[in-house]
Amino acid sequence: MFAIIDVETTGGVARYERITEIAIVLHDGEKVVDTFSTLINPERSIPWGITQLTGITDEMVAHAPKFYEIAKQIVQMTEDAVFVAHNVSFDYSFVREEFTRLGYTFSRKQLCTVRLSRKVFPGLPSYSLSNLKRHFGIAAERSHRALDDTLATTRIFEMILAEQAGKTIKALVNHGIRESKLPAAISLDRLHAVPEACGVYYLHDDRGEVIYVGKSLNIRKRLFEHFADLSAKGEKLRAGVADISYEVTGSELVALLLESAEIKRLLPRVNRALRARTYTGGIFTYTDQNGYRCLAVGKNNTRNARKLEPVADYPKVDNARAHLQSLVRQFELCYRLSNLDASDRACFHYSIKQCRGACIGEESPESYNERVEQVLEALNRRLSGSYFILGPGRTEEEKSVVGVLDGRYVGYGYFDATRDAFGAEDLLETLSTSFEDPDAAKIIRGYQDGKKGVTIIKF
Repeated sequence: MFAIIDVETTGGVARYERITEIAIVLHDGEKVVDTFSTLINPERSIPWGITQLTGITDEMVAHAPKFYEIAKQIVQMTEDAVFVAHNVSFDYSFVREEFTRLGYTFSRKQLCTVRLSRKVFPGLPSYSLSNLKRHFGIAAERSHRALDDTLATTRIFEMILAEQAGKTIKALVNHGIRESKLPAAISLDRLHAVPEACGVYYLHDDRGEVIYVGKSLNIRKRLFEHFADLSAKGEKLRAGVADISYEVTGSELVALLLESAEIKRLLPRVNRALRARTYTGGIFTYTDQNGYRCLAVGKNNTRNARKLEPVADYPKVDNARAHLQSLVRQFELCYRLSNLDASDRACFHYSIKQCRGACIGEESPESYNERVEQVLEALNRRLSGSYFILGPGRTEEEKSVVGVLDGRYVGYGYFDATRDAFGAEDLLETLSTSFEDPDAAKIIRGYQDGKKGVTIIKF
């Protein structure tokens, strides 16, 4: 059964906007078996621009049912049906978010007629609903009204069914996964039940032991990608998987921090194997007998034998060496004390005045080590100051918070975003961390540098 759905809304972001109209057409793969359509009171005003687009006004929805009044009917009509829409991520996210506000988890298999149309009718100049209607001569009285758009989508869907006999349909619903290729204990229904939310997921073996930890902005999508990957790497990742679990974080930064800490806490064997294979090089540091902080490049599997302090990992030793050479030039460090020059005494770069003489004792350890610390800071991406980073929470009423106190990561937490005021002490009390992670500072700095519009509150 297919539930072909279209919604009209007060705006484009499901977390903040509401549904103003919904239409559902139930289709059994051969014919339409039921329809439902209603305006919905969004419990807020409709922006003028949206009214211009849809024709739906505040007056039209003033006495319409609120979403909770029709929620049961939507659940019943879509139960055991595939959720179909033109650009399904938009319509599905709004319906799911409305149910989330009611404390109900809405989860359905999904199918996008945009993606289907691209596969079945390649080469068209545009796959928007209006252009497909025009191309195929589909009559519809009003665009951007839920029932008319749903009926048009239904007609396109029927044309796709006739063309493909269900082959492409099944493949897209299950993200290209053949159930016969799944581990015995993992079903497609189990994967479809995982939320499309940001967080951390765990793969377990038949003893319950965690063998892999990952993070994703969309946990369900990432799991489908893992189980659809038929490469040798994918086979290794899936080998021995008997169960899956997850933790929704809402915030990408919290997911990054939690993933890193959980990998170090649990030491999952697949994570270890993948990292050992993909990060073979590193930069290390140690202090020599004269008190100089030295740097060195080597393979990661030699760090314990040589008793070196690891600083940074790289895919290959050559990558580590190239970065260290760049840093040595930038901070005017000694090439011999950085193990880039094999001279017994003065390094070659001292003779061309690109080394200040630490290799022959002309520069004191104290002066030299200050610049080495600057290199280590650049590599470790250390933090400074005291501040909070705010982000989305696990629900609409919640915000996430990551805390840095005097340059040290002190944990993450969540707070009620509907409260009028929250002081620094209140936010600090929400923070916790299950594992002291040396990579936390690097993760936070990388997130701050790579994201625009990060909300930071200093205290």
